[in-house]
Amino acid sequence: MPDETLASVEFHEVDQHRWPDFERLFESRGGPKYCWCMLFRARAAELRTAGHSYRKEAMHHRVQENVPIGLLGYLNGEPVAWCSMAPRETYQRLRGQQDAADTPGSVWSLACFFVQRRFRGKGMTRRLIQAAVDHAKAKGASVVEAYPVDPDSPSYRFMGIVRSFEAAGFLEVGRAGTRRHVMRLQV
Repeated sequence: MPDETLASVEFHEVDQHRWPDFERLFESRGGPKYCWCMLFRARAAELRTAGHSYRKEAMHHRVQENVPIGLLGYLNGEPVAWCSMAPRETYQRLRGQQDAADTPGSVWSLACFFVQRRFRGKGMTRRLIQAAVDHAKAKGASVVEAYPVDPDSPSYRFMGIVRSFEAAGFLEVGRAGTRRHVMRLQV
């Protein structure tokens, strides 16, 4: 993908109007229809409920309730990329850096990515990170927190790679488990 094509990608918040695009991207070949980006959002009762359709329904309910869930990247009007971006308190199971200065809504978490295979390795993650930071700042965030892994990590790669966040100015402030780094950017 030439740089000029990458530059033409547009980012939009998933809302009720954009739900069909989100659904189409997640159900596309290779899409994350198995999780519907509910891994860290799910409440205890939702975790006990098995099945892809329930996770999809739970995510759809959040969108209908105007709960922020993230951004879609569009190329020529088609959704081709996603990042989970929302206030940290909307995630039930994310453990980030607790700071006394954090107030509700001040820390937004960038927790997950999906990029269609044909656009991987071309800088789309870098564009998603920047779009997410800009979006969080516009929504009143003072901090963006992310949970990437090392390049050789056997799991959680959907959360991004440390070097991508370092390149965007994020600083490591701790760890979440054995694989995930906690990185923050003041915005």
